[in-house]
Amino acid sequence: MKSMPVTPPSDNRIAQLIDANLDRAREGLRVMEDWCRFGLKRSDFSIQIKDWRQQLGVHHHNIYRKARLTSNDPAMGISHPLQAVRSTPEAVFIANSSRVQEALRVIEEFTRITDPNLCEIASKIRYETYEIEIKVLNTTEGINKRQTLRDCSVYLVTTNTRNLEDIVLQSLKAGVKIVQYREKFLHDNEKISQAKCLASLCKKFNSLFIVNDRIDIALAVDADGIHLGQDDIPTKIARELLGTEKIIGRSTHCLEDIKNAEKECCDYIGIGPIFSSKTKKQLNPIGIDYLKKGLSETLLPAFAIGGINNLNIRKLNKINNLRIAVSNAIINSNDPFSKTEELIKLLRCN
Repeated sequence: MKSMPVTPPSDNRIAQLIDANLDRAREGLRVMEDWCRFGLKRSDFSIQIKDWRQQLGVHHHNIYRKARLTSNDPAMGISHPLQAVRSTPEAVFIANSSRVQEALRVIEEFTRITDPNLCEIASKIRYETYEIEIKVLNTTEGINKRQTLRDCSVYLVTTNTRNLEDIVLQSLKAGVKIVQYREKFLHDNEKISQAKCLASLCKKFNSLFIVNDRIDIALAVDADGIHLGQDDIPTKIARELLGTEKIIGRSTHCLEDIKNAEKECCDYIGIGPIFSSKTKKQLNPIGIDYLKKGLSETLLPAFAIGGINNLNIRKLNKINNLRIAVSNAIINSNDPFSKTEELIKLLRCN
C-alpha cells in the first residue's frame, strides 16, 4: 500500500475519538492474543493478532496521542451490567473481539479523508477478526470435545435394533458421554434420519456423537467425529475432510496399530476385541494381558472393546482408569438405564 500523508483532523474531538478507539482496539487485541497464547496454546493465532496490534501501534500517531482526553472524559469508568456475566474465557474473547471490531469501524469512518492508511488497515484487520473468531470458537469446541472424551468411561456403540432412540436416551440419562452410531443394514436415507435423531439426543446431554466409518453421514448430521477401522479411509484424508475440531478414533488390534494411530494423530483408540464378540466374530480375542500391554504403550484415550459385559468386566478390575466400549451389554439389556449405571459404577470402583 502506498503511504499517504496524515492530515490532522480539523476538529480536535475527532482526534480524541481516534486516539480512544486505537487504544480500545489494541487493548482488546491484547486480551485476544493472550487467550490464544496461554489458553488455547495456539501460537499461530497469537502471532497473527500480535501483528495486527503492532500495525495499529505504528499508525497511532502523536497527533492522536496529544489530543487524548482522560480526566475530562465524561464517560470514563462507566461499565455495563453484562460485563459481569462473562463467566468463561470464550465469552471474554468474544466480547473483546466485538470491542475491537467496533473500535476499528469507528476509526474507519473518521479517518477516510485525513488518514487513509489507517483507514485501510483498520478495515482489513476488522474483517480478519471475523475470521479468527470462528477459528477460535472451533478450536475451543475441539478442546471441549477432547476433554469429554478423556473424562468418558463408558462408550456406547449402537447396533440395529428396535427402539434404538429410547435405548440411547436411557443410556445418556444414566451417564454415557459418547455414542457411536454403527449401522450396517438400513438405506442411507434411513441412516441419516436416525443419525440426526441420535445426534440431537447426545447434544441435549452434552455427550459426543460419533459415526462409524461413514464420513459423509458424519458431515451430513454434524457429528462430533468419526470412528475408523483398520481398513477404512486414511486418517490424514479424514482430518482434511472433517477439520481440526472433530474427533477421529481408530480401532486397533495390535501394538503396531496403536503406534500408527498415535503417529496419525488420532484422538482416541479402541483396543480389542478383549473377549469373544458377536460384532467382530472374525477377530480372535487379544486377551487381558495384551490389553494391559497396549494401554501401557499409549497416551491416547483408549477404550477396551469386544464382548465386555457386567460379568467379565470384573476380570479387568486391576486395570487403572479403565475405559470400555460396549454394545450388546446395553443395547440388548432389559433395562438400558440400570445396565449403564451398573457399568459406570463398576468402573468408578475399579
